[in-house]
Formats: sequence, C-alpha cells, structure tokens
Amino acid sequence: MSDRLPALFLGHGSPMTTITDVPERRAFEALGQSLPRPRAILVVSAHWQSQGKTLLTAQEHPPTIHDFGGFPDELFQVQYPAPGSAELVERIAQLLGEEAISRDTSWGYDHGTWGVVGPMYPEADIPLIAMSVNRSLAPEAHFEIGAKLAPLRDEGVLFIASGNIIHNLRMWRSTIGTQPDWAVDFRDRINAAVLANDHEALIKFAPEDQGAALAINSAEHYLPLLYTVGARLPGDEVRFFNDTVDGSISMTSVLVGNTALLGDIGQ
Repeated sequence: MSDRLPALFLGHGSPMTTITDVPERRAFEALGQSLPRPRAILVVSAHWQSQGKTLLTAQEHPPTIHDFGGFPDELFQVQYPAPGSAELVERIAQLLGEEAISRDTSWGYDHGTWGVVGPMYPEADIPLIAMSVNRSLAPEAHFEIGAKLAPLRDEGVLFIASGNIIHNLRMWRSTIGTQPDWAVDFRDRINAAVLANDHEALIKFAPEDQGAALAINSAEHYLPLLYTVGARLPGDEVRFFNDTVDGSISMTSVLVGNTALLGDIGQ
C-alpha cells in the first residue's frame, strides 16, 4: 500500500545523542521530515523490560523518564510531553490478546523512547505509546509480536523498535574510537540476515560464537530488532542507515518498507 508506514529499528546509543549535533541525530531529524506524518507512534524500548506480560503505557500523559546517571544537567531537563493514546492501547490489546498485555501507569517515556522520537518529532504532538520488552518470552516470540502488530503500519501507526545491535557497555570505554574485528563481523552478518529475512540466523547463536556473546551481552538492546524484522510484510525492502561501529556499540538503524522514503539519510 502506498500509504503504509515503515517499521523501524533505531540504534539509540548514548542519551547524549539527543542533545548533541552528531550524524546520528541529524539522520533521525531528517527521517522525521521525510516520513509521512503518522497519526500515532508505537515504540518498543530496550530500556523497559518486563516479566510475564508485555506492558503498555496507559496514561493520558506519560512522564518523561531519565533512566541514567552521570550525564550533564541539560540532559535531565529534557522533557517529551507527547500524549498517550487509549485508542492505540486498545488496538494493540486486540492484536496481541488481553492475556499477553498489561496496561501500565508506573513507567513512561524512557530515553529508549524519547531519545529517538524526540529528534524526529520535536513538537511532541503525535500520540505515543511505549511498549516493554517481555523477558519471559523466547526470541521467536518477539518476532511473533512484531508480526501481530504489522497491521498497525496500514493504520497510520509508525512502528519503532529502539535498541542497539551491538551493545556492551562494560567494554565500551576501553574500545571507544576503534572498530574491533568481532564487532564489525557481527554487524555485517546480522545485517545480511536482516536483508535475507533469515530468522534463524538472528536468534540462534552457537555457544562458541564469541562475537554474539560480546555483542548481544545482556540482550535487552538486541531483542527490539526482532520486533522490526517480525513486522516485515511481503514486498517490503530493507535499508540500513547510521550503520556505524564505535568500539562495542553500533548505531545501525534499519528501515523496513518503502526504502525510497530515506532519500540520502544516514549515508
């Protein structure tokens, strides 16, 4: 469909990206200007993990959460007062089943959410729902959630998963400014698997696969990718942007859908 919105995986990296003039932030800004304006946005955030059920922000005005420490005061002043959407919550519940979700009023928009949506839509005037990563689920189930939510793309909802394909904070300070062979290799094979729609290659890693062990690490930043790949529909193209590696973190982002919408973003 010509009016179908893409599914996105956005590498969000450090929250400083939100307030710093860096290529990744500029790409997010350009993306927001290039895409058709959505009627609502759904973000699966690596920074909201749950057990048992998938949680959805259910407040009329979810709070902005600063889920980090050790950054400048300017970053803690950032607010993203986008309204929630009871309508979208109910539609998600319909698609996933009431038994799979829970409406939550204790969380809000963490930096996995506002860190990517903020540069795209700085006016914070598009209804927004954040969704947790349910760590009780097997990797295949995250794909399945993405597939169940794919109809939203034809209903004016922009589907975004926010994380990082490579995310190992323990190693980052010692590797900053470098491109370790293991990281580049892992980035390249995951990109190839996404292009090929090879789900097995995205979820099954051998015990001796050191690159996967280092890159995926605690997994919460990698799992959101599976939602975006799961939301791929017949005829969808795939394109990567912000496809960089800095030590043990990659900012690789993925658009699934009409890749012409990207123009020269992130090149």
